[in-house]
Amino acid sequence: MTFRERYAAFKATKIGRVLKFITGMATILLLILASWSLSYLINPYVMNWVGWKQDSYWAFLVLCVMGLLFFVAVLAIIFPFVRVKHVKFYQSILDALKKISRGEFDIRIPMNEDFRDEYGSLVDGIQQMADSLGEMEQMRQEFISNVSHEIQSPLTSIRGFARALQSEELIEEERLNYLQIIEMETMRLSKLSENLLKLTSLESEHHPMEMKRYRLDQQLRNIALISEPQWLEKRIELDLNVDKMEITADEEMLSQVWMNLVHNAIKFTPEGGAIHIEARMSNGTVEVCITDSGIGIDEEHIPHLFERFFKADVSRNRTIAGNGLGLSIVQKIVQLHSGDIQVSSRKGEGSTFCVKLPLDPNVAESSILEAGSAGLRK
Repeated sequence: MTFRERYAAFKATKIGRVLKFITGMATILLLILASWSLSYLINPYVMNWVGWKQDSYWAFLVLCVMGLLFFVAVLAIIFPFVRVKHVKFYQSILDALKKISRGEFDIRIPMNEDFRDEYGSLVDGIQQMADSLGEMEQMRQEFISNVSHEIQSPLTSIRGFARALQSEELIEEERLNYLQIIEMETMRLSKLSENLLKLTSLESEHHPMEMKRYRLDQQLRNIALISEPQWLEKRIELDLNVDKMEITADEEMLSQVWMNLVHNAIKFTPEGGAIHIEARMSNGTVEVCITDSGIGIDEEHIPHLFERFFKADVSRNRTIAGNGLGLSIVQKIVQLHSGDIQVSSRKGEGSTFCVKLPLDPNVAESSILEAGSAGLRK
């Protein structure tokens, strides 16, 4: 490390900033002292030239004015050198803002240690804004890329089978099969569009929520009954262990959560497997866990499960046959209810999705506020 770098590092410390302040004040006082001393030396000659007495009020006034003029003159000489440094620093901030306005977010503003106390927070704020905008831009590009990919795949399939249907040599069975595939692909596009609209609506600040008190255990039983054709077809044993409980929430939105998790469990549980649904209350919260004996999830994929369009390799992917938006919607709905969702899984041994929700979000919020107020009183 060079001497200049060591000096800059020292100035950035608290002691360095204090010494810098003391040095600056001492410099100003010395300049004032020097200006008034020079004025004091010149003042007699001026008084003799004007013809005033040395001990008169006018002599004192001239002394003060001359001292002030000398001090201003010194500042006028020093100011351009100081201003150059300020202008250079301001220009670096303006250049960074211009780059941000053009969509260039990979910026770094060189911080002059002389201005850290005055403008350090401003520079850090601009830097954080640029980094956040850069992350948002990257997410936007990935989102557009993923949507384009999800749309392009079924469209290519539809176009190919539509051309095949134009052939007069097709037998009726092949024609019906192609039409069925086209119908499935259009349903896939419709589901993708529906999920995108749903996720966009959930992420908006004005998404309507109809909070009401209802029987959560009855809702879970209804989900199990609605899904009965799917789990019976695969000869899956479904075990439901829920106590009678009421919750204040948006019934339709939570129904989508349970439906999505149960259908995922059914989809990735092999024939003859088992699914266990359990709900229990504790300290004003309810925890609903859906456990399956399916293919499981690789450990490195678990942190990415709730990302939009996340789909791992087909042989290891739990969200195969979907568009990767279902779990993102689930997580958002749970968060809107002030809840939390956790996943535990082991490859080849199944997975467990646990959703923890307050029985009454209003009561939970009041408790948090009261606890915060009590902490402040202490």
